[in-house]
Amino acid sequence: MLARMTSEPEQQIGVGTPDAFQRLWTPHRMAYIQGENKPTGPGAGDGCPFCSIPEKSDEDGLIITRGRTVYAVLNLYPYTGGHLMVVPFRHIADYTDLTAEETVELAEFTKAAMTALRTASGAHGFNIGMNQGTVAGAGIAAHLHQHVVPRWGGDTNFMPVIGSTKVLPQLLADTRRLLLDAWPKADA
Repeated sequence: MLARMTSEPEQQIGVGTPDAFQRLWTPHRMAYIQGENKPTGPGAGDGCPFCSIPEKSDEDGLIITRGRTVYAVLNLYPYTGGHLMVVPFRHIADYTDLTAEETVELAEFTKAAMTALRTASGAHGFNIGMNQGTVAGAGIAAHLHQHVVPRWGGDTNFMPVIGSTKVLPQLLADTRRLLLDAWPKADA
């Protein structure tokens, strides 16, 4: 049964100092916060999700498309709808360890991701980058991955800024399907 909505804030014991704010609970985020699915060590065999994702079907792994040396995959913990990553198949940590072929394909996939996101969602801009090392903010530092985060005018609102909560309007499987359909096709 759904709780009844009121205009008066409900006070709960144990949530801190009573105030006028309501709480939007996102318990599914605890998996990310507690490090679920994070590698146990730096090696490819230490539970690296970026090494195990390609072993799954594209649907189960949320893979949009695969290349020869890299693949594009949706982020399980997205900053915005459509947040994806371009990931080398090879388990390497540092950008300087990419081969020339991997560097080119990573760049081409990033361009294709931008095109697909513009087509599928009308993205106005992008945050593109990679965090190199845990001190630089890499959640999984042992396996290089480049983020492609679509942005829209006015997409920063009170929810992430004040509420520390992200509102995602679409299920990841639906986002994957849209991006797969919008992904630029290779020239024949």
